[in-house]
This record gives sequence, structure tokens and C-alpha cells, in this order.
Amino acid sequence: MDTNTPLLNIRTIKPRDYDELAALMNLVFKDVGGAWPQMTIMDLIHQFPDGQICIEDNGKIIGAALTIKVEYNRFSLPHIYTDIINEQNIIQHQANGDALYGLDVFVHPDYRGLRLGRRLYDARKELCRSKNLKAILAGGRIPEYHKVADEHSVIEYLEKVKRKELYDPILSFQLANDFDVKRLMQHYLPEDEKSCGYATLLEWNNVFYEEETPSILDVDKTEVRLGIVQWQMRKMVSVDDLIDQAEFFISSLSNYQADFALLPEFFNAPLMGLKPNHNSVDAIRFLSEFTDEIKQRFSQLAVTYNINIIAGSMPLLEEGHLYNVSYLLHRDGSIDEQYKLHITPHEKRDWVIDGGEKVQVFETDAGRVGILVCYDAEFPELGRMLAEQGVQIIFVPFWTDTKNGYLRVRLCAQARAIENECYVAIGGSVGNLPRVDNVDIQYAQSAVFSPADIYFPHDAIIAEASPNTEMIIFADVELDKLKYLNTEGSVTNLRHRRLDLYGQFTKAAIE
Repeated sequence: MDTNTPLLNIRTIKPRDYDELAALMNLVFKDVGGAWPQMTIMDLIHQFPDGQICIEDNGKIIGAALTIKVEYNRFSLPHIYTDIINEQNIIQHQANGDALYGLDVFVHPDYRGLRLGRRLYDARKELCRSKNLKAILAGGRIPEYHKVADEHSVIEYLEKVKRKELYDPILSFQLANDFDVKRLMQHYLPEDEKSCGYATLLEWNNVFYEEETPSILDVDKTEVRLGIVQWQMRKMVSVDDLIDQAEFFISSLSNYQADFALLPEFFNAPLMGLKPNHNSVDAIRFLSEFTDEIKQRFSQLAVTYNINIIAGSMPLLEEGHLYNVSYLLHRDGSIDEQYKLHITPHEKRDWVIDGGEKVQVFETDAGRVGILVCYDAEFPELGRMLAEQGVQIIFVPFWTDTKNGYLRVRLCAQARAIENECYVAIGGSVGNLPRVDNVDIQYAQSAVFSPADIYFPHDAIIAEASPNTEMIIFADVELDKLKYLNTEGSVTNLRHRRLDLYGQFTKAAIE
């Protein structure tokens, strides 16, 4: 290696590069046959030019990655080397394949330690994403196995390499580059005496892979705009008064092309003031009489303004039991509901409210969403149950009267975003209702939180309202970033769960 600072360039391999490439292969692969014939390399360049990548230093090739396309369903199963390159050194490239197959990655010995292999792998991953392919597959040699074959079975060897008790130059490198060992293959390359004929089938999944869609309307939305109404409680004289106020905000959110509008828990509480002399139990049941009408009229607003509405929550009387229910009014006219599951001491004592029995994820035209009503956000089990159903955005309509009550909701919502690798939006109410028993004051600072990693704001806060001020806020959330986080984040909470210790309780609860 030149003692001067390398001047590196990454590019595709050209036919004129063969002599230089062959010399490098002879140097690196002298124990397994050296360079491939010129015909084979030319065939690779001709059939799949984008898949042949090299790194050069001041014009000299010092590393390369050779790649073909294959059918995933075939080569994710056991196979041997000659299924990829036959006895006549003809490459089995499949132009219509849906996965990449890594043939070789090699770097000049003098340049090892500069993480050039990682650059080549990153280029392969980018190629996989750009061509919308399912995965990268590779048959990986284990060249250090022969040294310990008398002491350890090959399965034991793989486990020790994973645990870094042993080092294998190929397998250790592959594991460090986010590849998983899918299976062990025997007789993959019989002449590979150092690997004792074994190889690992390695796989890196492209989390952005999308099946071919017949229409642009079937493409999943990747950037979603959230709108939150920080709602001020005020005297209202009728349901029409409430709907007019709500429509003002929903119209405003729609004008800014928001995909969702979130209102607070019990946003319709001012209607209890229409009969101010009721006691607490009678007042909340009186309020429940308006729920069905409000739900239907909000559904009309969702369709009219082309926006999905999370209508905070409202009391619902069913078969003599009172529940606190949040409604998701889709802009296509469909309606979903999420019952509040954990009931606060206040709700039980003063309003005699019962809790629901199920938490679920709702499919929308702008992502998979869940709803945790206020107190529910303070229970991590519910967020994890939503995560196991693939939630991307959790909405938390809340009502709190004091700042410490608000902070419980806020801090727990931030924890749910981090531990479940999703976005969380919280929306509350402000102001006061002096004529309504038990709903007299409010404190809120609505916000949208993200996971805490390099893909997101440094404080994991995407947007937040001014405290105790009626207003609307917007936040654009990128669903693709959640995929990056899940596979390539600084930490990957969901992937690193100890399911052997605690993995069954949420699954059982969902079922």
C-alpha cells in the first residue's frame, strides 16, 4: 500500500479491468483456484453490469464485489456452488430474479483494516434497494473451521463465531454487516478443504422491498402528515355548536393536506353543561346520549375534508355499562373504535366507567395506527402489543388537569415511541369548564414524538404545541425511517427483545 493517503473511488467494473482484477483474485484466492476465466468476468459485465463493483486507489483496483440476480425462492434453499457457477464457469444469472446473490467480495491484503469490504457491502445493499429486490443471498465459506474441526462440530463453530469466541474472516465479517445465517449447506464447495466442504447460507433482507403493484393507488404512503388540535374547553349550547368548532379545525388541517386529525379525550365534555345540575354519574351518562350523533357527523367530516379523524374519546353506554371510546373515522367512510382499557380511579369513582378488552392496530391509507387513550399510554404492555401487530403511529388523546398528570402521559408516550420504534402523537385540551362537575380545568402541551436515533430529531420531538394555548400543530413523519431503524439503528429494541424470557405474554393477549 502506498504510504500516501489513498484516493479512493468506487465504480462499476469495465471489460478493460480484467487483467488487474485477475491479478487481485489470484492474490486473494490462491487457495481456492485463483482468478476466474476472462470469459466468466466478461459474461458478468455483459449480463449484469450494475452488479460488478470495484474500489480503486489512484486508479489501481484494490477491491471488488461480484454479484448476480437469482430467484429468491430457489436460492434461499440449500444449493451448491455449481448451481451458481457451473463446471464450464458459466454464471447462472437470472435477469428477472428478485434477489441478489453475492459471488465474491475481496480486498487487497495491503488495504485490509480500512473497512473497504464494508463499503462494497453497502454499495450492494444500495443496489438491492434501488432495484427493489427482496434480499441479498450468499454462500459463505468458513475457512478457519479446519483448525478446530476435531474439537467442535460445525454447528458449535458457527455459534462460537457468533459469540466472538472464535474468529472467522468471512463469517465474522458477514455477521458484522447485518447478514443472518439462514442455514448450513454441506458440500457447497467440496474442494474448499479449509471449510471442510461446508458453507453458510447468508441473507440480508431489504426491508423496503415492495411487491409489484398494479396501480399507483396501491402504493403504500411513506410520508404522513399528522395534525393535532389542542382543543380549548368552552361553553357550548348545542351539538351543532360543538361540530361547528370541530369543523373549523378539521377544515384547517385539511387545507394543509394532513392525513390525520387528532382531538383530545372527552373533547365533547362541554355538552355536559347543557344540564348543569346533574351529579357526576348522571352528567356523564347524559353526555353519552350525544356520542352516536357526533360519531356519525364526524364521519361525514372525514369524508368531506378527505382526512382521517381520531375523534378523541367519548362516553358510550352499552347494555348498562359505560365505556370511554375513541373513534377512528376513515376518510373512506369506514369507522373503527378503540375502547379505553385502563380506567383511572377518578373515572371509576365519579363516573363508574368500565374498561374495554382489546387493543388493536388499524390499517389506514396512511399507515398502521393504534390508539391508546390517555392512561393506557402509561402501560408499556399495550404499546408492545401494538408493536407486535406492526404499528407505525400511536395516537394518544388525553385529558389531564395538572402538569404532573400531563407529564405522566408525555413521558410514557416518549417511552412508547422509543421501545416500540414508532411515532407517538399526543393531543390534549386546555381551558376550563366551571359549570361541569369533575371537568373543570385542563393542562396540555400536545406533541409528536419519534424514536431516539440518528434518523430523527436530536431530542426525539418532531413538533409540540405551546402549553395551555388553543392551536393546531403539524408533523410530517417518514414511515421508511422506521424500517431503517428496525434493521440498522444504533440500537434495535424490537430485534433485541429477550423473547425467551418474556416473549409469550403479549402474543397470548393478542390471540
